[in-house]
Amino acid sequence: MSKLLRNFKIQLPQNQKKLVQFLKKFDTQYVKGLQNIIAVLETETWNEVDCLECANCCKVMTPTFTNEDIKRISSYVNMNENEFTDKWLKVEKESKDVVNKIQPCQFLNLETNKCTIYEVRPADCREFPHFKRKPFGDYNHVHEQNIEYCPATFKLIAKLKKRIEKDYEW
Repeated sequence: MSKLLRNFKIQLPQNQKKLVQFLKKFDTQYVKGLQNIIAVLETETWNEVDCLECANCCKVMTPTFTNEDIKRISSYVNMNENEFTDKWLKVEKESKDVVNKIQPCQFLNLETNKCTIYEVRPADCREFPHFKRKPFGDYNHVHEQNIEYCPATFKLIAKLKKRIEKDYEW
């Protein structure tokens, strides 16, 4: 386990509840210039986090596959869409989302933490951890979930909490 992931797993239990409670405040409070603050903190966060040291999202989560993802990826791996879907994917009962049957992801190289279909990976993977979705506060439910799995999300939200509580009366 990488140092990044080890430190994340140590810090998570002590801080997760506080960070989720902090995010819930965005449901009722407005922060002027939030997107600009996020942009600065995102740059700081990515200077500290290398996804290839972690790949926890690929190990413990699954993306949601769109029809376009299935077409693109199945073609890339030389399978027809039905073969690809039958072999690798399932439909979740409640949400009806199309997701991986197994974890870690079948396309993750566990030795290098690299995606073997990176060029054509699902949109959900390309956009993860969804910092660029705007307005940021509208995706708190996503960030609340990702805090549990993603060191980058954890760091960004911790930095945001520190910054907001310093500059605003929260």
